[in-house]
Amino acid sequence: MTYEKRTKEQLARRVAQDIFDGAYVNLGIGMPTTVANHIPAGREVILQSENGILGMGPAPAEGAEDYDLINAGKQPVTLHPGGAYFHHADSFAMMRGGHLDICVLGAFQVSATGDLANWSTGEPGAIPAVGGAMDLAIGARQTWVMMDLLTKKGESKIVERCTYPLTGIGCVKKIYTELCTLACTPQGLELVDKVEGLSHAELERLVGLPIAA
Repeated sequence: MTYEKRTKEQLARRVAQDIFDGAYVNLGIGMPTTVANHIPAGREVILQSENGILGMGPAPAEGAEDYDLINAGKQPVTLHPGGAYFHHADSFAMMRGGHLDICVLGAFQVSATGDLANWSTGEPGAIPAVGGAMDLAIGARQTWVMMDLLTKKGESKIVERCTYPLTGIGCVKKIYTELCTLACTPQGLELVDKVEGLSHAELERLVGLPIAA
């Protein structure tokens, strides 16, 4: 059978679908920021940005951007009524103090048991850019990863053991990709869902690891 990958929009919608009503959520730089545009109608989700925003809304309409109101990735955002912005130190106190229910981060690698590597590939000359990732990975009650399943070389980003410098150990609970959603457990990977037409055997072949159904 043939299968189609989730588009970036479909993937963002899939992540947003799992965020519960009333959750305080940090969206990491890159792909995770798109989740803000897909929060289901009628569901109150309070989005936090590392640079000091609480109550962040979706991206502004074209032509309505305010570049004094940006997220941690320097993209213009909107603010819901009652939202606030504040000092970077207060933002990190929220992140480190266990006040966030969920953080959604990108990754270079995730191990089957939830180790996260998302700040450096260790390549010579690479610019270290850990930012607040370590604080978020450990401080949030749940860490979710949103990423492409495969590298540009076709290698799985989900690995038995991370070879890149670690951001956090055993912190990732769920992995959302264009082909599947997986849960990381102490026993290894568990399947949550996969795109229609993709067989379990083919998914295991792509990932290179066993996945409990």
